[in-house]
Amino acid sequence: MTEIQGGCCAAKGFKAAGLHCGIRRNTSKKDLALIYAETECAAAAVYTQNLVKASPLMVTKAHLASGTARAILANSGNANACTPDGDENARLSCRAAAKALGLDETEIVLGSTGVIGVPLPVERIVEAMPALSAALRHDGSDDAASAIMTTDLTSKQHAVRLEIGGKTVTIGGIAKGSGMIHPNMGTMLSFLTTDCAISAQMLHEALSASARVTYNRISVDGDTSTNDMSVVLASGLAGNPVIDRPNDDYRLFLDALNAVNGALARMMARDGEGATRLICCRVHGAASLQDAELLSMSVVSSSLVKAAMFGADANWGRILCALGYAGAALRPELVNITFSSAAGEIVVCAGGAGVAFDEKAAKAILSADEVNIVCGVNMGSFEAEAFGCDLTYDYVKINGDYRS
Repeated sequence: MTEIQGGCCAAKGFKAAGLHCGIRRNTSKKDLALIYAETECAAAAVYTQNLVKASPLMVTKAHLASGTARAILANSGNANACTPDGDENARLSCRAAAKALGLDETEIVLGSTGVIGVPLPVERIVEAMPALSAALRHDGSDDAASAIMTTDLTSKQHAVRLEIGGKTVTIGGIAKGSGMIHPNMGTMLSFLTTDCAISAQMLHEALSASARVTYNRISVDGDTSTNDMSVVLASGLAGNPVIDRPNDDYRLFLDALNAVNGALARMMARDGEGATRLICCRVHGAASLQDAELLSMSVVSSSLVKAAMFGADANWGRILCALGYAGAALRPELVNITFSSAAGEIVVCAGGAGVAFDEKAAKAILSADEVNIVCGVNMGSFEAEAFGCDLTYDYVKINGDYRS
């Protein structure tokens, strides 16, 4: 497997574009993205588990009932959620895209991100569609990735290439996410494309399995949004034998999908609103995979742990505390905790009790851009890794005036 450039346009048969249509007041920021497939694609999606779901998600669910799609239209600056005309505006957006692309509106996947409860100025999307469709390019991933950003500081793209069934297969994608990030999944959107030949059923199984170990293992602030979704389109243009069952080719595809989604997930955690460092918590020796997931997510979701990471404070008691309320099997007297980063490694807890350590060295380790918290719980043989970020003053500033 090789990492390549190209994002959502790296795979055969895809074009993308992004522009400013007027949803966002800042005219220097793009706010409307389009990904277009040159052929009918197998398609699948996973969605937020929040009971409050935005109109674009409901429209997308209906459109993907066929297991196929041709285009993804997404806007930033407005969530099109919890407004009386949300459903109609979502349908109008799809109709405008379908008209510009010469497709049926049921072939359009729709995503939105931004402020909840504010009416979407859908006429701006409708007016912009001819220019947006005309701007589609095989190297348009950068523009599309920029157009779905909200409080993100960096665009998020990743792509890989590998061999499946004797053919070169590519998977790539773009994502957005910085705040309101927490399983399942967060104010995150990810739009993935592949030229792998795979059935819609197996594509859905792969995306669901991948989301569990990537997007559902990140947390910025503990909030699950109304608009989260991950969508994948598969053009089949790689020409590999169609993957229609869980065979070796499927497992290769899933590994590659995990690589793309995992990279995008880490980018979201690293770009958490106001964050200064990425936190990676790896739990090993858990009694089950579910326990390992619960324990690692409990640590990266803890506000006290996140605040300690911001201060580069080796307050390991907060980590042991977070493990204790995770809802997983745990014997505190068996827990070992280690901090590590590019600056070194230090053991701070052994057998559930503190050990003497160099505070100055610990602070240097925790001051790195990426910090690892390794927890050995000695209850079994399972492990999992979760990703988060520190909690800073800027997070409150950003979210205190998000609508202004």
